[in-house]
This record gives sequence, C-alpha cells and structure tokens, in this order.
Amino acid sequence: MKKFLFCATLLVGATSVFAQDKGAPPPPPLMMMMPDLKDGTELPVKFSCSNAPSGTSPRIQWMNPPAGTQSFAILLHDPEPHPQKSIYDITHWFIYNIPGNATQLAEGVPTGDLPNGGKQLKNIRGFAGYFGPCAPPALYHHYTFELYALDSKLDLGGDATRADAMKAIDGHILGTAVFVQMFKRAQ
Repeated sequence: MKKFLFCATLLVGATSVFAQDKGAPPPPPLMMMMPDLKDGTELPVKFSCSNAPSGTSPRIQWMNPPAGTQSFAILLHDPEPHPQKSIYDITHWFIYNIPGNATQLAEGVPTGDLPNGGKQLKNIRGFAGYFGPCAPPALYHHYTFELYALDSKLDLGGDATRADAMKAIDGHILGTAVFVQMFKRAQ
C-alpha cells in the first residue's frame, strides 16, 4: 500500500510539473503608445492649452487588447488639483465607445461624436472634446492618459459626467494602460 501511495504521489507531482511546463504563456498586457511623445517627459506645446483654442490631441495607439474587448475609453486628467477638496481632479478629456477592434486615435480628434461611434464627455472647460494640459507656469503637473479596455459599450446620456462614466465602467474593465506627460505653461 505504501508503494502505491508513493507512486500515486509521484505521478500527481510529475503531472503538475508537466502541465506547468506545457501551459500557455499569459497573454501580453494591453499597451498604449504615443509615437510623437515619450512617456514621462514634457508635453510639447502643440498638445497643450497654449496651442489655441484648446490644443491638439496627440496620436494614440494601443495593442494587445484583452480577449472579449468590446470598446475602449480614454481619460486624460491632471491628478494634482482637487477642486472643492473632492476625490475628482481635473478632467481634460474623456472619450468612450471607441470600437473594440480599433487600434488608434489619429492626432487632432475633433470635438463631439466621432464617425466610428466614439463619444466624448464635457471636459473642465465645458465642451465635449480634448482640452490640452494647462498647468500654471510655476510647477509642472503630471497629466495621465488612461486607456480602458471594456467588455461592453457604455450607455451614457448626453449630460453624463466623468463620475457617471466611471460608475458605468466599474465592473467592465478587462485591462488598462497608462501614459504620463508633464506640462507647465511658459511664463
């Protein structure tokens, strides 16, 4: 009996090691790139509020979407200030319902709804579109681009806020990627 238990234990252990060696590697993570920018560096003026009227959105590319991705959302925010001591910071851009088979947004996304079904929420300036980073001259602020891969499209009304969008996203995130830029206006 002892010999049988030893052989069975050895067989189970060997099967576990064999399964680990032959198992598929995990899928690569969702990646976001901005070909004209380098992560963690200073944002060029072209993409800021100093480029009238509200800056030009940069070209954004991504790859390795998780299986089951139905749509993407992108949030650009300034995490340093917290108006009225709230948990929210400054929203510069929120675009959602980008099709799940998309791999990029071209530079200069226009305001309003996009032909591919993408929709934009109102930013800190009150219009639905990109409002470039706009920190005062004294200190650099970090500007975070966050890409969300979602398992559904968002059903938001025309007057939806960032808080509404984040609530709708909750429970539907398959993957995220982040890209950070720094900016301060010239003196």
